[in-house]
Amino acid sequence: MHGDPLYPADFTHYRSVNPNAPRGGRLVQGAVGAFDSLNPFIVRGTAPPFVRWNIVESLMARSPDEAFTCYALLARSVATDDARSYVAFEIDERARFSDGRPVTAEDVLFSYELLRLKGRPNHRTYYGKVAKAEVTGPLSIRFTFGVVDRELPLILALMPVLARHAINPKTFEETTFTAPLGSGPYVQAEVKPGESVVLTRNADYWGRDLPVNRGNFNFDSLRYDFYRDINAQFEAFKRGLYDIRFETDPGRWKTGYDFPAVRDGRIVTEEIETGMPKPYSALIFNMRRDLFADVRVRQAMVELFDFEWANDNLYFGLYRRNGSFYDGSELSALGRPAEAREQELLKPFPDDVLPAVMDGTWRPPRSDGSGRDRERLRKALDLFAQAGWELKGGALVSKATGKPFAPELIVGSKDQERLSLAYQNMLRRAGVTLNIRLVDNVQFEARKQTYDYDMVPYIWDQSLSPGNEQAFYFGSGAADTPGTRNFMGLKSKAADAMIEALLAARERSDFVSAVRALDRVLMSARFSVPLFYTPGQWVARWRKVERPEQVSLSGTLAESWWQAPGAP
Repeated sequence: MHGDPLYPADFTHYRSVNPNAPRGGRLVQGAVGAFDSLNPFIVRGTAPPFVRWNIVESLMARSPDEAFTCYALLARSVATDDARSYVAFEIDERARFSDGRPVTAEDVLFSYELLRLKGRPNHRTYYGKVAKAEVTGPLSIRFTFGVVDRELPLILALMPVLARHAINPKTFEETTFTAPLGSGPYVQAEVKPGESVVLTRNADYWGRDLPVNRGNFNFDSLRYDFYRDINAQFEAFKRGLYDIRFETDPGRWKTGYDFPAVRDGRIVTEEIETGMPKPYSALIFNMRRDLFADVRVRQAMVELFDFEWANDNLYFGLYRRNGSFYDGSELSALGRPAEAREQELLKPFPDDVLPAVMDGTWRPPRSDGSGRDRERLRKALDLFAQAGWELKGGALVSKATGKPFAPELIVGSKDQERLSLAYQNMLRRAGVTLNIRLVDNVQFEARKQTYDYDMVPYIWDQSLSPGNEQAFYFGSGAADTPGTRNFMGLKSKAADAMIEALLAARERSDFVSAVRALDRVLMSARFSVPLFYTPGQWVARWRKVERPEQVSLSGTLAESWWQAPGAP
């Protein structure tokens, strides 16, 4: 995206893999929730993500060791101009779908036309920027762009390529338990709806020796088992029913791994550093609802969340507080005064960034850790009063209508419920009645995708090269489109302008300034209660599986693991 690629044209493998990893065996992974479809490219239904990366390929592969660089996969070559006004791909003549049929330019064109009309909102957004798509040869296709977007050549390189001969466009939007035919290393072998999916290696996989694949996809089969809740999932891991666990609960990480398999070394626990921005975890306010339309109300709700108490009493002090949407990276504006380029970008929007955010002094509210911080309570009640709410008979009510302030927070897991109950107690001191509704995974996802909530927990994962997806997360055009990740309904001309600026940046320095400027706008909008993140990856694994010593920017990736020699 910016600068030069890390690897030369003749590279043989990524540095974060073991190119000599043995092949064979089976990897079992566990997931919480359920699924009712194996088509991840449509809005309808809940499909697991592993179909996309193991079965359906793209023209190019994204390097795990760089901010944003793509290398050849289905495409053997790529061409663009200095302005990046177009991108042209030449498909590898060896590329085959799993049924043996060749991958052609017509398949790429078909995928473009199908997903532009019937795909997920991100597909429609990206493909909507293409002015013309044309097949220029049996293995050649060219996309000409109708807008200035320097990231678009890379985005199109990563779009899924579907088999034209195996898909009926008329039924494409219907949920199905049959995964799309792909060209990837695995094929669907077995599915038990809502319970498990098994993928097996395609013995005739065309791309096994490509540099982007060497050292990856080492298991002969992949099994994914689904559990109704996290506790059941963890108990299954302890019994050896699946092989790798990426832990997210600090309490469990601190006290839950004292059992025989860990003590005798059959399970290894590791803390792995990552090089990515830390995930932004938050409780999101739905600003489409009148209840949270006033920023003073939202700020009051933020003031009442006692992170210091929650971290010490619920999470053993292991979490760090979210503040920036790109925490822990050069892209974060937290604690940094705005530099000249940022000031220039934000000058047309003087009311969209708080002065303290602009000068780098802003931080999320900090309490005394007692759970009864009177200063935070007083500030929250003042903000509520300014917004037309008053404390009356122990309840916060509207001065105009007398109706109580009683938002509903939907949660989809017991861990989310536990935090929400603690927050409920914190809010009660201000007369706020927080109604918590625990729903099953399918209902949780359905309500989240249709914005049917007052509040909802969510975690945004960011890369070192945020781009078009930022419009999907924070752009005004995504606010009223079901299925996006603009869960708060943000409509901000300032955010839209900063997203345009980061997409247009040619130099890394200009790009960083644009992202930091966007970060300042997002922090100032106060559409969420910032929560917390883990310092790195907490990973537990049974010794029958092994991982590369060097990890990617994202930490260790399951596709690069392998079965230990001699393991059953």
